[in-house]
Amino acid sequence: MKTIMKLFLLSILTLILAGCAAPTFTSAPTQESTDESAGTTELTIFAASSLADAFNEMGTQFEAEHPGVTMTFNYGSSSQLATQLTEGAPADIFASANSKQMQIAQDAGRIEGDPQIFLTNKLVVIVPSDNPAGIQTLADLAKPGVKLVVAAAGVPVRDYTDQMLEKLVSDSSYGQAYSDAFYKNVVSEEDNVRQVAAKIALGEGDAALVYTSDVTPDIESQVMQIEVPDEFNVVASYPIAQIKDSEHADLVAAFIEYVLSADGQVILAKWGFGPAPAK
Repeated sequence: MKTIMKLFLLSILTLILAGCAAPTFTSAPTQESTDESAGTTELTIFAASSLADAFNEMGTQFEAEHPGVTMTFNYGSSSQLATQLTEGAPADIFASANSKQMQIAQDAGRIEGDPQIFLTNKLVVIVPSDNPAGIQTLADLAKPGVKLVVAAAGVPVRDYTDQMLEKLVSDSSYGQAYSDAFYKNVVSEEDNVRQVAAKIALGEGDAALVYTSDVTPDIESQVMQIEVPDEFNVVASYPIAQIKDSEHADLVAAFIEYVLSADGQVILAKWGFGPAPAK
């Protein structure tokens, strides 16, 4: 009986001691140990939509050469991007398809230093591969019933198209009547040049004016190109610059230097762009 009582008391004592023991906690992982992005630097690039393929390739190369750097690209029409910048959108670099939109960003106080021209581009007429309207020359764009797709007013490629039309008006072979008929044939105005090119590739228009660089591998089998004669063509110049409040000035300078370098120019040429003008 005494033995049973001793065992009972021992069991009670064991339970009491267990309850008084300090609890054991499993440490929660710290943010530093679980945050995969710890130690990375993000560069945000606002760039004209026509630059998408070339800049994506450049971004991959730049990240490989600068461990810990992540490139984030915001592509769109330069006019849309300039508006976003004037409204205070955070960014590190602006690459515009013309100087007009860069100047808007400068006037808003968003640009650091002087922009640098880093490439040139030219206009080309594209038509669907089956060319339903039988477009062969610039003159055909003004024929009745031709469905033209253009960029919206203010988009750089539209500005260059309008400049081309001004040259044609001054030529006796075309004149004002040609320009009037051209604009009468416009059936769609797109937000950026890549949307213009996509419409033609999908057969949703008979012809459009885009940059030579917009005939990319993903659509080149779906369209035909018709050259714009040099006397009527317009050379597009693209400037690039640092955003004034960027916190990564050294990396921004490195990327801009890369874009202007021989390696960067090779990538731009691969995607259909012309070289920067000689200084």
